[in-house]
Amino acid sequence: MTLLLFLIQVFVISLSGALSPGPVTAAAIATGQRSRHAGALLAVGHGLLEFPLMILIMLGMGRLLKLACTQIAIGLAGGAVLLLMAIQMLISSMKPADINAQNRPAKDKPIFTGFILSAGNPYFLLWWATVGLALATTAREFGIWAFGLFAIVHWLCDFAWLEALSLASFKGSSLLGPRSQKIVLLTCSLAMFFFSLFFIYKASIALFRLF
Repeated sequence: MTLLLFLIQVFVISLSGALSPGPVTAAAIATGQRSRHAGALLAVGHGLLEFPLMILIMLGMGRLLKLACTQIAIGLAGGAVLLLMAIQMLISSMKPADINAQNRPAKDKPIFTGFILSAGNPYFLLWWATVGLALATTAREFGIWAFGLFAIVHWLCDFAWLEALSLASFKGSSLLGPRSQKIVLLTCSLAMFFFSLFFIYKASIALFRLF
């Protein structure tokens, strides 16, 4: 396989992963109502975790992430973090709408949010312990500089998708009334709530199977 074909493969696989619904997707839509470039900042936060993780996986961390006890701990902790953020988002959706909200800087911290939601998503770490590890290993065979290209191409897929979501959300919120904006925020909070319960449930089932 040539390097070009490999990078095309990375693009397709990474984009399919980015397009999958998840907590960061919900956050991009919710925060995008108040900040048109929230998606880009979420991607930066995501990258602050992802780039070091790529290096650690290449150094052997991938085997650690495959351990059942590690996945259970990540699932329970991640589910708890997502649950807390879902509750905070739900509370925000219940507050009276402020028609001047878009004229002020967003109070959200999308870089921090992108980092926390990524760290709290068990399937993000599991993806890197399986599919990501396979891609990273292949990239390493082409050389260090090829590994860098792989990392950039993968991250740019997340960046482009999250930025597109936040831009669409921002433009849509300027056309929708306060009631519709609250519905969007409520929907995103419920989606985050579902993800948190699902992660906790899966981790709990795996924990009971150990005994």
